Formats: sequence, structure tokens, C-alpha cells
Amino acid sequence: MNRWIRNKQLWQLILALTREIIREPGVLFWGILFPILMSLGLGLAFTQKADVIRKVAVILPEHGSTGLIRPQTLTSFLDMNCEKITDPENDNGQWKLYLLDNKLGNSVFFFYKMDWDQAMIMLKRGTINVIISDGTNETEYHFDPHNPDAQLTYIKLNGLIGKSEIIAVEATANVKPLTVTGTRYIDFLLPGLITMGVMMSCMWGISYGLIEKRSKKLLRRFIATPMKKSHFLFAQITVRIIMNFLESSVLLVFALFAFKMTIQGDIPALILMFLAGNFAFAGIAIFVSSHTSNTEVGNGLINAIVFPMMILSGIFFSYHNFPDWSIKVIQILPLTMLTDGIRSIFNEGAGFKDVAFQIFALTTTGALFFTAGLRIFKWH
Repeated sequence: MNRWIRNKQLWQLILALTREIIREPGVLFWGILFPILMSLGLGLAFTQKADVIRKVAVILPEHGSTGLIRPQTLTSFLDMNCEKITDPENDNGQWKLYLLDNKLGNSVFFFYKMDWDQAMIMLKRGTINVIISDGTNETEYHFDPHNPDAQLTYIKLNGLIGKSEIIAVEATANVKPLTVTGTRYIDFLLPGLITMGVMMSCMWGISYGLIEKRSKKLLRRFIATPMKKSHFLFAQITVRIIMNFLESSVLLVFALFAFKMTIQGDIPALILMFLAGNFAFAGIAIFVSSHTSNTEVGNGLINAIVFPMMILSGIFFSYHNFPDWSIKVIQILPLTMLTDGIRSIFNEGAGFKDVAFQIFALTTTGALFFTAGLRIFKWH
């Protein structure tokens, strides 16, 4: 009889906390709509092959200038191969060059005639990244060598200016575009958005919620009832895992239809990996919120955990861009293990054996932090 009452108590706590969450309108936006909008925006930006626009400043010789000038000058190149654009706001002259390339994407070059002072101002503002001018023996290029976009503009133009005709396709005839499933940026991004959502939901939903309840003296009222303390914390974790599962499922279904994504690995392994990650961050959240009753202190503690992992763990870009000495440290972060595991199941066809270590490590992390947090948890 006592066991039945305790099970019913846990069920009622789960229902009460669920109602408390879904009554907040912000849950629908930040938990469901915002990740969808983020994946849609970044997916379209990095998946669709749009025309790349490159703006270049052109320094042409002044009328009446003396000196030996090459037969194929910038002026002749622009007049022969580019479309002249009439702009009432710019009397100096503009040209447009459209290069078709079905493999590397189309490029549109806009050439603006200006003097050196104007060109330097536009360069500093980031409007242009390359300045070209006529030299005695060859066309001269002026750009920041540490700017990759400027380097690419130079490479493309250097192969065109000075030729009698433009043949853009031959330059990429030996390029074989990759069409392998799982190589797009959206395939890399979506698992990261799912895991980041799990971390944010657990850390803010559980940690900040408990700290706020403690600051309002609500936890003291809870323990005045016949409620079992562990039931309250288990209910917090259960409700958060259910919400995370629903939010991630909506995001995943959207990506499957909008971007034709596929899950190449084992679905049961994916579910276990997802649950292990939820349990790990729920345990960390209980530990972080175990003592403080000051919401500002709690805000700082949560941010101190969330932001480093969000930057280091390879959500939006590979963590291998960081120095080699830091890679081993980054790889043992909970968010890194969760993201690497889910990403390998999505894109590499990984199964349970491939992610067993991550599942064990995340589950152990959650158990240790939850046990420690429960021991030092302050209810008043």
C-alpha cells in the first residue's frame, strides 16, 4: 500500500511539473520553433548553391598618363568581357562579370572604378576585398593575404585577366563534386542543435527552476509535505527528458522533410545515446542548483558551464580548429561526447558498439553528479 502511494505521488509530481512547463508560451517558441528556425536559416545559407557576389575596386590610368602600358589592359578586359552598368549614383563606372560554374557555384564580379583613397576606404569598411590596377608588365593585385575570400577572388581573376577569351568551365574540369550522404553542413549542424538543445533545456529548465523555487521559499513548502525528496528531483528529470524528446523529434522530422536528411546508423543506439545525454546534463543541473538560492549566482554558474561547451564542443564548427593540445580535453566534455555520438549515428552509420563508451561515460557522469547533488541539496 505504501509503495502504491509513493508511485502515485511520483506520477502526480510529474503531471504537475509538466503542466507548469506547457503553460508557458515561451516553451513552444524557444524549445520547438526557435531550433527549427535556426536549422532552416543555417541550412539554407550553407546548403543552397547561390551565386557568390564579389566586389572589386579597379584603379585605371588617368587620361594623359605616360608610360609603357600592356596591350591587354584592364580597360580592354572590362570592355570586352564585362557588362557595362549605368548607375546614376556612380559616374566613375561599373562593370559586371558573370561566371557560370555548375560544380563550384556561379560567381558574379562587380568592378568599381575609383581612386586609391576611395578604394582604401571601401577596403577598410569591408565593401571590397581586392584592389586591382594596371602595372607596366602585369596586372597588380592588392589585398590582405590573410583574408581567404580575397585570396579566392585573386585566384579566379588572375586566371581570367589577360586572356583573349574567358573559359570558366575548363578550370574546374577535374573537379568531382561530392554527393555522399552526410557531407552537407546541415548534416553536421542538426545533431549539434539537438545536443545543444538538450544541454540548454536541462541546465536552464532544471537548474534555474530549482534555484528560483528555493529563492521563493517553495522548496521549503514542498518538504513540509509527505513528499519523498528524491521523487521531486526524479520528477524534474523525467519531465525534462520527455520535453527534450518531443522538441528534438519535431526538429528531426522537420529536417527529414525539409533537407532530406537520413539517419544512417542504429535507431536504438540513437535513443540510448539521447537518454544518456539527457541524464548526464540533468545530473549536472541538479548538482549546480543544489546549494545557491541567489538567482544571479545561479545564472553565472549555469553560464560558466553552458557557454564554454557550446563554443568548444563542435556545435557550429569542428573543434579540431582549436590547438592540438586542447583536443583531448574538449573530447571528454559531456556535450562533445553527446554530439560526437549522435553525429556518428546520423552520418557515419554507427551502431551501439561504436557509441557504447559515450553512453557509459554520460550515464556515469549523470549518476555521479546526481548523487553528489542529492547529498548536498539545500531545501531551504
